[in-house]
Amino acid sequence: MKKTAIAFGAILLTSISFAQNKGIVDNTNSPNVKLKSINIGDCHWTYGFWADKFKICEEKMLPYMGEVLMGDVGHGLNNFKYTAGLEKGKHKGFAWHDGDFYKWMEASSYVYAQNKDPKILKQLDDIIAIIAKAQLPNGYLQTTIQLSDNKIDPFENRKYHEMYNSGHLYTSACIHNRVTGKRNFLDIAIKHADNLYSVFFQDTKQYARFGFNQTQIMGLVELYRTTKDKKYLELAEKFINRRGHNGIEENSTTKGYPVGDMVQEFTPLRESNEAVGHAVLALYYYAGAADVAAETGEKSLVDALDRLWENVTEKKMYVTGAVGQTHYGASTNRQMIEEGFIDEYMMPNMTAYNETCANICNSMFSYRMMGLNGKSKYADVIENVLFNSALSGINLEGDKYYYSNPLRKIHGSRDYSKMNTEYPTRQSYLECFCCPPNLVRTIAQVSGWAYSLSNNGVSVNLYGGNILDTKLVDGSKLKLEQVSNYPWDGNVKVTINECKKEAFDMMFRIPNWAKGSTLMVNGADAGVTIVAGEFAVVNRKWKKGDIVTLEMPMEVKYMEGNGRIEEVRNQVAVKRGPVVYCAESSDLPKGASILDVYLSGDSKFDVKYRPDFLGGVTAISTDMMIRKDKKTDAMYQAVAKPVLESAKVQLVPYYAWSNRGDSEMTVFLPIIWK
Repeated sequence: MKKTAIAFGAILLTSISFAQNKGIVDNTNSPNVKLKSINIGDCHWTYGFWADKFKICEEKMLPYMGEVLMGDVGHGLNNFKYTAGLEKGKHKGFAWHDGDFYKWMEASSYVYAQNKDPKILKQLDDIIAIIAKAQLPNGYLQTTIQLSDNKIDPFENRKYHEMYNSGHLYTSACIHNRVTGKRNFLDIAIKHADNLYSVFFQDTKQYARFGFNQTQIMGLVELYRTTKDKKYLELAEKFINRRGHNGIEENSTTKGYPVGDMVQEFTPLRESNEAVGHAVLALYYYAGAADVAAETGEKSLVDALDRLWENVTEKKMYVTGAVGQTHYGASTNRQMIEEGFIDEYMMPNMTAYNETCANICNSMFSYRMMGLNGKSKYADVIENVLFNSALSGINLEGDKYYYSNPLRKIHGSRDYSKMNTEYPTRQSYLECFCCPPNLVRTIAQVSGWAYSLSNNGVSVNLYGGNILDTKLVDGSKLKLEQVSNYPWDGNVKVTINECKKEAFDMMFRIPNWAKGSTLMVNGADAGVTIVAGEFAVVNRKWKKGDIVTLEMPMEVKYMEGNGRIEEVRNQVAVKRGPVVYCAESSDLPKGASILDVYLSGDSKFDVKYRPDFLGGVTAISTDMMIRKDKKTDAMYQAVAKPVLESAKVQLVPYYAWSNRGDSEMTVFLPIIWK
């Protein structure tokens, strides 16, 4: 009788479709969230910065990446074909390559949500059919293991990144289901997650420390939100609860990969007050924990995440929103780490690692914290990442990538032949291919971050030309149109095209850099307090045709680092609005090095939007001082008053550097005040 009931339940489960088109992070029914996601596809970019980026994503980034991953260069699909027995071949790529392929599929779903191109849907269906054939009857799926000549057992060693691949499978499948209403990909994920649950929910010593790249936590929570099966949430929480409680000695599941702080297993999360180790692993972990907290409301978990967010953004984050200061180093607990966090305020420029994935994860974590706490400061970080350290990971054409994102580059200063992820110019393919699809899926989904829903209203998180067609929490319709040439212009106009008759909140993020902003409703002062770094909340009975105008001053500002950041003492970065600028050797007088340039603190700025330059940017020109006296290559040398010569130098947005050949670049510049 019991077997019959289980079988009937399985049949019923596969015969229904879950609700379509929920949020990217589907916290619609999460009881402990103050700002909830809008549905995927409710916001469409219409023109301007993000509309242009989405168009490049749709027409170049996504198709180009698909050709790579489904061909012999990227070999992502080939691995699934070999595993399914459709073709013969050996696994190629790193163990986490399955997860990178799932990220590209997720990006495809986001683009489909916007353009409804049937070719994308057909392509995904064909791929999903291959993946289904590759999956084992018990639900297990990992091409590295299944194609191994050495007969590797599932979950034998955590270096094979099975958890990473699992998490991206679950997330991608949930997004595909929400956008299309189809079950084909979701059924694979459910079958896979049931297998994961059967192995890891038991409290066995063998698997107590197994996971380290914690994307499975986010994926399991999204699977819970999609299926309403609570066991997935319980498993996600168990992965959090286990870390930091089982010692850090080497064993069969850790051999081949650093332990301890490197993988966030030295200190239990609820006791943590410092971000340590691999930046991507840490931030995926924190983001997953934030998803769990959204469902459970556990105060100790939220308190820990608050501490960690503050530590990351106030003591270990670059001016560009980038994180992960070094490729190789040690934590403050003197444990070896890679690609990650080191001491507070230790912020090298030239050797800054700042993996593109880590920067994106910083925005993912901040997005979830914004939902939990309902504060605009998290969107400030999201915006900082998006306009600076995320987009710097891809060229303007959308087909070349950076893995690391330093803040300074000097010719001859680094031997790139000794590095495995740092390159002098962006590459058309990275053997470690985690960052490119992560960035592309972010660009494809960023319209879903532009707005959130409060208990009785909507928050405007990101600015740019768009149309919002959504429903408030109470089910009432809301249609808005936003007109803006942001980030090049600080003027934003939001027109209400449809809304309910009752009063509701409209919350406008006043960026932390936008002191002196003004907010008008139908040409009159909005009558609310405007504080940079907070939401300005206007509650009233809105009506069709109401117009809200936000005016943010766009002065050019010098940004000084904390005095404890030795690497930038007596230097400044130039920022206008949310965009960080840099000096590039392409714009210097002939023969000048980036190390010869000094800002003149009293010089005026010539700010000009150039539509045909670097894809359309606002460039900043100013008089700078170029050092002309000769310097030696000696470690130290005596110096007299340097010989300086004035020159007009153009600064360009940091994200757009390295699009004019192999150039030198710096974000921070020494400054001379008269």
